[in-house]
Amino acid sequence: MNKSDPLRQLWLAAVLLTRLPLPHLPADAFAHAPRAVWAYPLVGLGVGAVGALGGQLALMVGLPMLAAAALALGVMMLLTGAMHEDGLADVFDGFWGGFTPARRLEIMRDSQIGTYGVLALMIVLLLKTSAVMVLLSTGWPAIIAAAALSRGVMPALMQSLPHARHDGLSHSVGQPPVGRAALAFGIGAGVALLCLGSLALLAVGVTIVVALGSARLAKRKIGGQTGDVLGALQQLTETAILLCCAAVLA
Repeated sequence: MNKSDPLRQLWLAAVLLTRLPLPHLPADAFAHAPRAVWAYPLVGLGVGAVGALGGQLALMVGLPMLAAAALALGVMMLLTGAMHEDGLADVFDGFWGGFTPARRLEIMRDSQIGTYGVLALMIVLLLKTSAVMVLLSTGWPAIIAAAALSRGVMPALMQSLPHARHDGLSHSVGQPPVGRAALAFGIGAGVALLCLGSLALLAVGVTIVVALGSARLAKRKIGGQTGDVLGALQQLTETAILLCCAAVLA
């Protein structure tokens, strides 16, 4: 794999962030994963566009707004294999279910979901559904912006925080170069600008606030970041953007 090939890097980002039945990459392709992080927001753009389209089609065939919003989010979860939602649940279980960093990491690795994780998923899903219900009728491009920008900020956390464990998905991907992380955020912000216009400033500001808060919490709780932390960041950022856009556009 040519590490400078943008299409191959986009392909690699899609393999890492979705569960699409894509052709297999050569074994050595994943050695270039840190350089492919710039494409994360483009993967998010695709996921958000399919979700928004699914919601609009549901409305066109006469389904109620609640069902259309649920289907839009369901399509997005189907495309990603709900990996980010899984990370959100693991983080809440671990961060608030353990008293030491080692115990928190142990809980986060457990495949069983606990009370904190269930409640986090319920609350986030309810918040996102309520926001998408508004946006499907007043500003559906915000769904695309939120999906792209929330993935565009993930490399910044990967670059700024050390790995909290010596294995796992985030560790296997590696630490991206500063320039690639900045490019990812820039592309995410650019997508938001195209989708939201001046409202993109609010979306970017919210993203920065959530990212800084998440980084500080992860550093304090487990000493760094993991794949679960990145998934939780994506979910919390996406939710915050959707809510803010719905509040403004309602």
